[in-house]
Amino acid sequence: MIPRRLLGKVLVFVIGAGFAGALFAGGAGPAPAPAADPAWAQAPVILQRIVPPKFPHRDFVITHFGAPAGGQADCTAAIRQAIDACVRAGGGRVVVPAGEFLTGAIHLKSGVDLHLETNAVLKFRTDPAAYLPAVFTRFEGTECYNYSPLIYALDQQNVAVTGAGTLDGQADAGNWLAWKKTAARAKLLKMADDNVPVEQRQFGAGDDLRPDFIQFNRCRNVLIAGIQIRRSPMWEIHPLLCTNVTVRGVNVVSHGANNDGCDPESCRDVLIENCWFDTGDDCIAIKSGRNNDGRRVGVPSVNILIRGCTMRDGHAGTAIGSEISGSCSNVFVEDCEMSSPDLVCALRLKSNAARGGVLQNIFMRNVNVGRVKDSVLQIDFLYDEGAHGSFAPVARNVVLENITVAQTPRVLNVRGFPAARISGVRICRSTFKQIAQPDTVVDADVKLVDCSLEPMK
Repeated sequence: MIPRRLLGKVLVFVIGAGFAGALFAGGAGPAPAPAADPAWAQAPVILQRIVPPKFPHRDFVITHFGAPAGGQADCTAAIRQAIDACVRAGGGRVVVPAGEFLTGAIHLKSGVDLHLETNAVLKFRTDPAAYLPAVFTRFEGTECYNYSPLIYALDQQNVAVTGAGTLDGQADAGNWLAWKKTAARAKLLKMADDNVPVEQRQFGAGDDLRPDFIQFNRCRNVLIAGIQIRRSPMWEIHPLLCTNVTVRGVNVVSHGANNDGCDPESCRDVLIENCWFDTGDDCIAIKSGRNNDGRRVGVPSVNILIRGCTMRDGHAGTAIGSEISGSCSNVFVEDCEMSSPDLVCALRLKSNAARGGVLQNIFMRNVNVGRVKDSVLQIDFLYDEGAHGSFAPVARNVVLENITVAQTPRVLNVRGFPAARISGVRICRSTFKQIAQPDTVVDADVKLVDCSLEPMK
C-alpha cells in the first residue's frame, strides 16, 4: 500500500528513461491540460457519416421455407433459401420467429436483414464441417482461408443482424473451446512472415483454428442491433475492412478464450453504442492486422465512436491492439460504465516491436469505473514479442477526462521501451479512490492533471 505521507504528493512511480517529469497533486509540476474540445468536435462530424442501412418492408420467415422449430433439425438450407428469396425480391428481412432453430453457417447478402424476433433462439451447430468450405477471413489479424464465421458476409452492402432474439454458438470445452494455440496457427504466422500469397494459406478440417461468431468482411453499411450473443467460439462481432458500421444495443455474455465482444478491424466510421459486454477477453478491441500481414494490407482503423456502453468482465473495457500493425487513429469513448473484479483495466493500448503501428488521437471522457483488477490505463508495448523487432510502436495524444474510479490498485501501468514512443498521454480532471500501490511508467511521457487520488483505507 502507498504510504499516506507520500500519496498526496507523488502520484507515479517512474522506472526507466524518457519520462517527462514526476507528477504532483496540485502546485507546480503538471503541464497544462491540452484543450480536448477541438478533438471532440470531430466526433459529431464522424457521426453524421454513420447511417444505418434501411431495408424494404418485406419479410421472409424461415419457417415458410421449411425450417422446423425445436432446435434439433438442421435449418441451414431453409435459411439459405429465405436469404436467396429476399435478394431476388430486392431485399428485406429474413425473420427467425419465436422458438429454437439449429443451423450451420449463414452467409448474408446485400439488402438482407437477418431479424430475430423476441424469444427466437438461433443455435449454431458445433460440427466444424458445417462451416466448410473455407472462406476468406482473418485469423487473429492474419489473412487466410479458414472455417466460415457462424454469420458471414463478404463484399456486400446494406446488411444487418437485428432483433430481440438470441444467437447461441454453443461453444464449450467439449467442442470449439478445446482448440488451443495449434501448429496451424504457427504455420499461418510463418506463411505471413514469408509473404506466402493469401490464396495459398488454406486451412480448415484438422487445423483447429476457431471461427468468429459474426464477421462482415469488406462490407459497407452494416447494422448489428438488439440481439443477444452467447457462447461464442472466438471473437464475437468482427467487422473487418468495413465502412459505415453501427453496433447498437447488443448484449454479449460469453466467457470463452479469445471471446472479445466487438473487434472492428481495419474499419472506418464505426459507432458502438448502448451495448452490454461481459466477456472472456477484451470487451471492445480495435485492430488493424498483425505484423507483416497488417503492414502489407495497410488499412488502419479510423473514426471509431464508443458511447453509452456497459462493460463487466473482460481484459479491458476498450482495447487498441495488439493486432494493430496497420495503425489506429481517432477513437472516441464516452459515457460508459465499467466495473468488475475481473475487468483488468478501463483502457488498454497494446503492441510491440513486431506489431508496430501508430496509435494516436485516442480520447475517453465521462466514464464511471466501479472497480478494476489492475489499473485504469494500461499501455503495454512489451506485449508478447516485446522489444524484439524492427517496428517500434507509437502512442501519442491519448487524453482521458472526467474519469471517476471507485477502486483501482493503481491508476497507470505503462510499459514502453527506449525505441518506442509514448507521448502526450494525459489524464485530466479525474477522481481515483482506493489506490493500493504506486503507478508504473516505463519509458513514457504520461501526466495526471488536476486529478484527485485517495489511498486505500
